[in-house]
Amino acid sequence: MISSFDNFYGECPPRNAGDSPNVAINRTAQRMASSKSGPVFSKIFRWQSPSPGTPRPVSVEVAGTFTGWRALPFMRDAVTDTWQLRLDGIPGNRTHRYTLLVDGIPAHDKNCDGLAVPEDFEERQHQLMTARGPRIFLLFAQTK
Repeated sequence: MISSFDNFYGECPPRNAGDSPNVAINRTAQRMASSKSGPVFSKIFRWQSPSPGTPRPVSVEVAGTFTGWRALPFMRDAVTDTWQLRLDGIPGNRTHRYTLLVDGIPAHDKNCDGLAVPEDFEERQHQLMTARGPRIFLLFAQTK
């Protein structure tokens, strides 16, 4: 199913027979980063349902400045019931803005590096409403 989802939008390159969906997504991220000079950063995004009794989502995705605000799908680990995605090639030494989408709706990321007020159109489209108003997540992509 993921294979057809990736190719449905035509955004991911064709995969080799043994490639996982994350490998194809990482190749896309590396191509995006290779067009920019400088160091790159790797990040594993994880999301787990906030409470055991909630229904399992159909999809969990991340979208942000490092993806051109395109939503990239997470894979579900059936053993831990955790959704995760490894991204390589994120442009380093800068702060990125992103959101997690659970079934297409912005969801809280307890592992984010911080929160910020949305500034542009893309950020407002993906904002999360909090008690202090709309917010977007921050990722500090610092490299050595």
